[in-house]
Amino acid sequence: MAAPAALQRSVVSPAGRHTASLIFLHGSGDTGQGARTWIKQILNQDMAFQHIKVIYPTAPARPYTPMKGAFSTVWFDRYKISNDCSEHIESIDSMCQGLTDLINDEIKNGIAKNRILIGGFSMGGGMAMHLAYRFHQDLAGVFALSSFLNKDSAVYQVLKRNEGVLPELFQCHGTADELVLYSWGEETNRMLKSLGVSTSLHTFLGLHHELNRAEIEKLKTWIVKKLPVEEAKTNE
Repeated sequence: MAAPAALQRSVVSPAGRHTASLIFLHGSGDTGQGARTWIKQILNQDMAFQHIKVIYPTAPARPYTPMKGAFSTVWFDRYKISNDCSEHIESIDSMCQGLTDLINDEIKNGIAKNRILIGGFSMGGGMAMHLAYRFHQDLAGVFALSSFLNKDSAVYQVLKRNEGVLPELFQCHGTADELVLYSWGEETNRMLKSLGVSTSLHTFLGLHHELNRAEIEKLKTWIVKKLPVEEAKTNE
């Protein structure tokens, strides 16, 4: 099979020395630039850090079954938008390869794997959980905003056999979410916790399928906790 083409990306460079990286995966039908702009509108500035590079990749367009096969920028296909159906594992695994290349690009740039965070909004958060918990358990952490995993997710199957230390999960979800129900996010959190993941679930009363400022500020605090500024190494 031909290697997937490198993913297009929008990048916010760190203000100072680059010692960590954050990969933010957009929701279905969006783009990396679109997710960056959305966050910028909410914060009135880019989500930026002194030492962390923020990367917003764009999913390649593919036929998307919930849109009757119309092309959309989605990380993977779904049979339907429900937590109670099979996962489209072939498309998930194919995208895991493309995103692994993105992680490897950062490692080639001198960033240790435990200094890389991955997460996203909606489908992007679901994609991040597959990528980290099935293939990259040595990442610094995972965040999932308004996201869920299917009830029989391949993630759960892998973690049932796992005995190692797993990346921490930071989850946020609005109680008024009408697309990805709050209960789906809650169940995902509960399942991952039961399988050994250190998780937190931050509930936003009245929030729909969207981001808000309080949520992003909470996320930023967690990011800096997981990826603190490193002291510059001096030659002994």
